[in-house]
Amino acid sequence: MKTPLWHVSEDSTIEVFHPHHNELHASDEPLVYAVDTRYAWLYWFPRDCPRACWSANEDTTDEDVERWLDGDRARRVAVIESGWLERLRAVRLFAYRMPPETFEPWDKFFVSRETVRPLEIVELGDLLTRHAEARIELRIAPTLYPLWDKVTGSTLDFSGIRLRNAVRA
Repeated sequence: MKTPLWHVSEDSTIEVFHPHHNELHASDEPLVYAVDTRYAWLYWFPRDCPRACWSANEDTTDEDVERWLDGDRARRVAVIESGWLERLRAVRLFAYRMPPETFEPWDKFFVSRETVRPLEIVELGDLLTRHAEARIELRIAPTLYPLWDKVTGSTLDFSGIRLRNAVRA
């Protein structure tokens, strides 16, 4: 595996990651979760912050690239609700680089069934700056709905995280 694997957390004191059950994923076995560098940006938010994120992939139509990405296939977009903006500004996030040996791909994640000791920890710093420097368009909206319903009906590569915490207007 060439790309680093990461686990992002608000906790800067984790020394060991133990497999655990994740109520959000349909796995009966305890796992340790990580994400590769390509998808790490999906986690540059406070843990419980609902967000809608999208970009293009090889299956995204030119029409959807034009509509959702202003014609730019390289553009990545993340939308959070306005009620989370101050928390985004204030949170301290840490990215733990994980050893890849025991991880295997699972959807946009990587999972390990073994206890994992991180290789290093990196503080992510100001998240607004991090998004800007990574050329990720960060949008602020009063609510993620009905925008999210439209995104999921497109051909975009999308990820909705912590949507259970989103405002239903």
